[in-house]
Amino acid sequence: MRGIADKRRLRGVLQALLVLTALLPAAQNGAATSGERRLSFFHTHTGESLDIVYARDGAYVAPALVSINEFLADFRTDDVGAMDPVLLDILYDLRESVGSDDTFEVISAYRSPATNEMLRSQSTGVARDSQHLRGKAIDVRLRGTATSRLRDAAIAMERGGVGYYPDSDFVHIDTGRVRSW
Repeated sequence: MRGIADKRRLRGVLQALLVLTALLPAAQNGAATSGERRLSFFHTHTGESLDIVYARDGAYVAPALVSINEFLADFRTDDVGAMDPVLLDILYDLRESVGSDDTFEVISAYRSPATNEMLRSQSTGVARDSQHLRGKAIDVRLRGTATSRLRDAAIAMERGGVGYYPDSDFVHIDTGRVRSW
């Protein structure tokens, strides 16, 4: 794990980047809708919940993005990564597409390199260059929605990678190229 000073420095850099992201015109940042975009999360490993407006009137809300990054940090190491705001838009649109306003249960989001390597040593299904390392992936289920339905809706959106893990009851969503497994 990093020292406290290193974590604070990283957090400061991430917050500065998020402020810049929030200032981008809506057409570039993906939150190009009026009104509010709200997401609710429950982290299955930490037991914590977050219900937050992450975009308002076509712009990302910088303090909300900071809170989301902290919430979706690597729960094994406490390392915080910058989550791709486009991933949040995909989750929002996905939830809308299945007619839900319920909570996403988070299994995994940002992963530190150390965590990713540890998981790779225990499983053949973990990519060396995982999108989780870049804050561009999340493993979730949506309360009240079958994971098979969530998978089908995500595939139909054609906005990134979709992995389906029925035995573990979650769907992997990422902002990489369109593909499914």
